[in-house]
Amino acid sequence: MTTIGLVRHGITEWNLLGIAQGNADIPLNETGRKQAEALAERLAFEESWDMIVSSDLVRAKETAEIIAERLTVPVSFFDKRLREMSGGQIEGTTEEQRLEKWGETWRELDLGMETQESAAKRGVELLEDMLSSFPGKRILLVSHGGLIGVTFKKLLPERYEETHMGNTSITILENLESRWNCTLYNCTKHLVATT
Repeated sequence: MTTIGLVRHGITEWNLLGIAQGNADIPLNETGRKQAEALAERLAFEESWDMIVSSDLVRAKETAEIIAERLTVPVSFFDKRLREMSGGQIEGTTEEQRLEKWGETWRELDLGMETQESAAKRGVELLEDMLSSFPGKRILLVSHGGLIGVTFKKLLPERYEETHMGNTSITILENLESRWNCTLYNCTKHLVATT
């Protein structure tokens, strides 16, 4: 059985301000680093992992490196397929700024954003690649809320119609005989002590 743990990066200043990040390379803030440390402690205590793979965007890289140091499992590689959905022209803007610039129908405009369908396809293909390349392993993938959410909606549509992933949440997928099963979803119990 192959097990994949999907981790959303820790919080950033842009998260707090409601600014669309997409592929903008925004670092964790101090709270985000503490969140990553709390998750790393939890993972070290609860589970063992064979490898860590991360998005190459700095907020995910920082999260992965904090986890890797605590688990003494190096980050195997950084994979662009784990990047957040590209926000095109909305990156760096708040909802208020988008409404002011493009109006209430801004979501219907072609602003260069990656579609949910495209991101979901990328996410599912990545999972299938991990499955075929590292069968039987326990793999942590450090990524982004939007990508994880749309991937889940595509992978298990009967269970996940709407998704919002918390910062440093962990979601665990198991694959046995080509069937995916989610055993833990969007869990942030490690953050209770940090709030």
